[in-house]
Amino acid sequence: MERLLLLVGLAAGAGVVAWAIRSRLGTDAPTRPAWMVPDHVDRADLARPDTPWMVALFSSSTCLACRATWEKARQLESDEVAVQDIDAVADKGLHERYGVDAVPLLLVLGPDGTVHKSFLGEPSAADLWASVADAREAAG
Repeated sequence: MERLLLLVGLAAGAGVVAWAIRSRLGTDAPTRPAWMVPDHVDRADLARPDTPWMVALFSSSTCLACRATWEKARQLESDEVAVQDIDAVADKGLHERYGVDAVPLLLVLGPDGTVHKSFLGEPSAADLWASVADAREAAG
């Protein structure tokens, strides 16, 4: 019984010490205001710049979510919609030019390069298809 009381006392003391340290140092983790998402992309930087609509995926070959996003995005390829994978290593210059520092970043671009919709992280297929359809409908 004495050992149990001693252990409870030590645990309580350790908890008080931990609380005091956290209070002095603060418990908030460093924050980042937001990841960079461009609002416009120069269509001349991309393959098939004359295509009315573009789905641009900024990705990395080591990213599993990027692969899954690519599999969804490439299904949108048509005469009216170009789809391009922009790899962080092979296309490093484009990642730097547009300040992309998190992948997967998928952009739905209009004819003038304006970003109509963006997804940071893997979107659902339904959300991706709907975003392209909504952008095309809004443009008339």
